[in-house]
Amino acid sequence: MKVLPEQTVDLIFLDIQMPGLTGLQFIQSLTQKPMIILITAYEKFALEGFNLDVVDYLVKPVALDRFVKACNKAWELYQLKNKKPGSQTVTDYIFVNVDYSLLKVVLADIMWVEGLKDYIKIQLKSSSKAIITRMSMKSMEDLLPQSKFIRVHKSFIISIAFVTAVRKNSVFIGAMEIPVSDSYPDALPAIMGKQL
Repeated sequence: MKVLPEQTVDLIFLDIQMPGLTGLQFIQSLTQKPMIILITAYEKFALEGFNLDVVDYLVKPVALDRFVKACNKAWELYQLKNKKPGSQTVTDYIFVNVDYSLLKVVLADIMWVEGLKDYIKIQLKSSSKAIITRMSMKSMEDLLPQSKFIRVHKSFIISIAFVTAVRKNSVFIGAMEIPVSDSYPDALPAIMGKQL
């Protein structure tokens, strides 16, 4: 409360249960609100939190992929709010957890993403060694822009830009053949309809 009037704060991670003042009361007391991500052990406050325009609501214990997703969401919102008139700002990178660090991954470098049970493998153009991170395919799919990436299989998300050939039930990214599942009937028309 002392820092906010004196410095520019972009994002606050805020607990709800605090001594003296709850997190929700704290938000209501602010005249200039930075972006806020609530972190709490109680799901029951979620609706009230979203009514106060919080960016996200994390329930303890917070899984790292869920935390990263909330951070990426806040970053996208920050870029949107600070976009210069006439410029088109799209987040061109994401952060993923690798070996207890958050690793920056440039979207234009991602050729495909492969699901491996509780992990995903991110294959980059710039490296023969893939990135392995503990994350669900759904979480990864939510992070990637739909205009550039498409899910073609329960285990594969591909970058449309790297597609070199298309068959009835598969796509090629160079020599790599990736299956296209019947569960994603719109995948091939979407790929074919976009400029490759």
